[in-house]
Amino acid sequence: MGTIYVVHCIDTEGPLNETIEATFERIERFSGKKLEPTEENLKKIQNGEMDLGGKEESAKYVFSERFLRYNRTWDDFDHMLDLLTSEEYRLRYADSNGNGWKYSWFIVDYVDFLANPRGKELGYHAIYDHYQTYYHRRHVTGDDFQWHAHPLSTYKEAHRCAVSYFNSPHILQSLGRGIIDRGFFPACFRPGFHTERPDSHWLLEQYIPYDYGNQSVALTDLDRSQNDVADGRFGDWRRAPDTWEPYHPSHDDYQVKGNCRRVIFRCLNVGTRLRCITQNEVDRAFQRAHGGEDTVLAITDHDFRHMGEDIDEIYAMIRNAAVRYPDVAWTNSTAYDAARAIMKASCKPIHLSCQFSRLEGKDIVVIEADGDTFGP
Repeated sequence: MGTIYVVHCIDTEGPLNETIEATFERIERFSGKKLEPTEENLKKIQNGEMDLGGKEESAKYVFSERFLRYNRTWDDFDHMLDLLTSEEYRLRYADSNGNGWKYSWFIVDYVDFLANPRGKELGYHAIYDHYQTYYHRRHVTGDDFQWHAHPLSTYKEAHRCAVSYFNSPHILQSLGRGIIDRGFFPACFRPGFHTERPDSHWLLEQYIPYDYGNQSVALTDLDRSQNDVADGRFGDWRRAPDTWEPYHPSHDDYQVKGNCRRVIFRCLNVGTRLRCITQNEVDRAFQRAHGGEDTVLAITDHDFRHMGEDIDEIYAMIRNAAVRYPDVAWTNSTAYDAARAIMKASCKPIHLSCQFSRLEGKDIVVIEADGDTFGP
């Protein structure tokens, strides 16, 4: 009998301020309809009373009060964390062994952006430092800190989606500065905008063993109805395995199985507007474990919304599945611990030696490891 590892991945992006005008810009991109940005019109959309050319029900869900309830300041975040990281709260969502809920924070650096209309927290380590300070001050332990990346848009707007790592030198800077400035280097990754391409695929293959990016699902009418993300735009996983089986990707195509070093895990959304976890998907994970396979059941959301409803939603699905598969044990886990358990990975410390020399007027630095490292 296999074990279910429940992993709550969070795209950790800090405060988000979206004005009503900005909300209606998204509504226009979503539906093709340009409307006057008023509270009255927003309420009509939320009630399904606004003519949106057949997209009324989809818009009612996408622009619901739940999804527009943002954490706009760091005070909002700290209030949320006070609740979510308390022992009492975690134990409300205990696993079959009585262990509390865990969080895996995939942290982004917003750097080199010229326009920032949503008031995102800019600068290397800005978001990382806030979370680390909070955890240290409140003596919170047991959770995970990993890596999330947002490429630069063409005009360097912090609120625009983008996909090109080639045009985003800050991404490598983020990794390097994490080591130098904070002694931090990730083992797990969540792609910004759920999007990978050949450039990010090959970058990850050099450094990151565990990738929580796969969002292959059977598309719903809601997924298809959204103009701004249709046909694989921002998260094309249509050719990837749509099961809970992790896979090594192919060098030439991150969506198919191959011989690359890193492992890609499936990770579906909760508390957002597309590719969301369902009861059927949770049941499939339990069924796989019932068949003898250890299985990572990973979900992802964002820290700029209060995550309480998301946890309620996924936990109810897990409890429902557990009733149907009472012999399957499930455990709350971090992304790193779950990946290592599933892949039966052992991790031995590596020691580095460094020698400096000078040859024909040139400075030579030779660094050697006493064991194998990840990547080419």
